[in-house]
Amino acid sequence: MMMIRRGALAVLATTMLTLGTLGAAEAAYPERPITMIVPWGAGGGTDATARIVASELEKELGVPVNVVNRTGGSGVVGHSAIATAQPDGYTIGIITSEIGIMHWQGLTELSGEDYTPLALMNDDPPALNVPADAKWNTVGELLEDIRNSEPGTFKASGTGQGGIWHVGLGGLLKAAGIPADKVQWIPSQGAAAGLQDMLSGGVDFAPCSIPEAKALIDAGRVKSLAVMADERNPTFPDVPTVKEAEGIDFSVGSWRGFAGPLNMDQEAVDKLVPAMKKIYDSAAYQDFMSGRGFGTVYLPPEEFKAFMAERDAMFGGIMKDIGLAKAE
Repeated sequence: MMMIRRGALAVLATTMLTLGTLGAAEAAYPERPITMIVPWGAGGGTDATARIVASELEKELGVPVNVVNRTGGSGVVGHSAIATAQPDGYTIGIITSEIGIMHWQGLTELSGEDYTPLALMNDDPPALNVPADAKWNTVGELLEDIRNSEPGTFKASGTGQGGIWHVGLGGLLKAAGIPADKVQWIPSQGAAAGLQDMLSGGVDFAPCSIPEAKALIDAGRVKSLAVMADERNPTFPDVPTVKEAEGIDFSVGSWRGFAGPLNMDQEAVDKLVPAMKKIYDSAAYQDFMSGRGFGTVYLPPEEFKAFMAERDAMFGGIMKDIGLAKAE
């Protein structure tokens, strides 16, 4: 009897061990909460985009997605935190256009090559914004005055030195055949500060996305002369592209996409990529973005990777031309 009991217990133990092993092997990603890192501060456009995606991702995956803002170093701190996280799929983040700029400034060695891309989901081109009572009513009038001015006569702001809007303006001036030193860039803490500086008379114009200027445009205090994009922003259909207005074939934008560390677990990638596409196509995401004037564009992983490389090369070329590149 004792031997039978021992035998039964051994069989039971073996069965439980086998079931436990199978359960662990069959446990599907994700089993626990996911952290989404945002390299920029709470309340901004990047933070807002990350939070609507995190909210929808929770519904898709059935686990909490916790948004964590890791600011500092002009975006270096947060982007580094994403790149150096464990590649198990439980730490992902929203990466931005600055990843194609920071290494040219010598701030970091990171580039788009250091991530597992999941999806590009937003791209906002800058517009040339001026006070509503400014004498310029077209981008051609503004560019002509800049062209005929002494170097440094005109001042602009909207981001820090070497930020996306500074680089975008440099690219536009280059495409228009205007020396970059014609405009003095006044660094600011962002578009909101640059726009306020413009309204107080500190600078002449502020290149930044139309969504960032939307509240002031709606209030009748600011007007956008043209947008540096291939197409008009549907929320502001009366603002032409620089190509339409002046025949200048130049477009640039502040983009946002989602990624994880390099060589991220394939099971996680296979779950996250279709989830991101479903979120992008959802009414919740599209309504949220259009309601704020944010541009929506989707690229899957391989195309997103190629997009980052193309933008990186473009930013590097512009920064060399305007004397901002500190690294090859």
